[in-house]
Amino acid sequence: MDFLSAFGRFLQDQVLGMQWLSGWIGAILEALGLKLDSTLGGSLHFFIYDTIKIFILLSVLIFGISYLQSYFPPERTKRILGRFHGLGANTAAALLGTVTPFCSCSSIPIFMGFTSAGLPVGVTFSFLISSPMVDLGSLVLLMSIFGARVAVVYVVLGLVVAVIGGTLLEKLGMDRYVEDFIKNAPNIDLEREQLTCRDRAAYAKEQLLSTIRKVTPYILIGVAIGAVIHNMIPQTWVETALGSRNPAAVILATLVGVPMYADIFGTIPVAESLLFKGASLGTILSFMMAVTTLSLPSLIILKKAVKPRLLAAFIGICTAGIILVGYFFNFFQYFFVI
Repeated sequence: MDFLSAFGRFLQDQVLGMQWLSGWIGAILEALGLKLDSTLGGSLHFFIYDTIKIFILLSVLIFGISYLQSYFPPERTKRILGRFHGLGANTAAALLGTVTPFCSCSSIPIFMGFTSAGLPVGVTFSFLISSPMVDLGSLVLLMSIFGARVAVVYVVLGLVVAVIGGTLLEKLGMDRYVEDFIKNAPNIDLEREQLTCRDRAAYAKEQLLSTIRKVTPYILIGVAIGAVIHNMIPQTWVETALGSRNPAAVILATLVGVPMYADIFGTIPVAESLLFKGASLGTILSFMMAVTTLSLPSLIILKKAVKPRLLAAFIGICTAGIILVGYFFNFFQYFFVI
């Protein structure tokens, strides 16, 4: 038992958290004459360490996930989802979203393709909700910062929101509010030739480089904001606005997050700094979910594919789910944060 506990701490601190990297960077900065407890030294340490850590974890994850995805081209995925019905179909679509390392804007074309292929709108929306909100990358990165409990429960609750959200949209008969050009789009079902291991590795490399190019600006911006919060924003400010004493903090964080545009990798360093400064766990996670799932640019793109009533229902269901998740984590924060 002691061995498992020690191994868990090693995995958390040294493999995922990369504390060895933090020590190396701190030693280099101190050798250059910078004090880590100063504003400049602390900010540089946070920025360099978090940036390198995120890119290392992201590169390993995206390559592995993309290699796995090469076994499931869009045509095969559509057929697999078509075999499920009812709640099982929504669950399968939500789980599919966890292995797609896409931001909300990148997920919408896939949602359109699934819809035009004849999949029920509730199923396609379960995918659309889960794809940017939860994925294997977010699971590992959240584990590196908040621990395994928070990461696993975050992903599970995100999947629950996706399944319930898609199911509600299906029950409300929202399929009639999808634009006609989406429903009537031609569906070309082509078999992809059998790929070799080298082909799959090349595909994974291509996906990795493409994803890195897309997310780099958001990671750098997110880490920079995190460094400012971590070393320059007074803790009392954060505690007052986003701490447990403000009962509306979850709602505030959700509404603030909606107009922004980033992916899960760019918001995690901000979340890390907010937690360090005294923000409540659920408030932080609600902010992350809102930014990644309901970003304004993605809603603008989605508006071209669905009619206003369906768009409003999607926003309302997601917002309500995100707020409930936030209050859940705040209520049980003592259990998650040790």
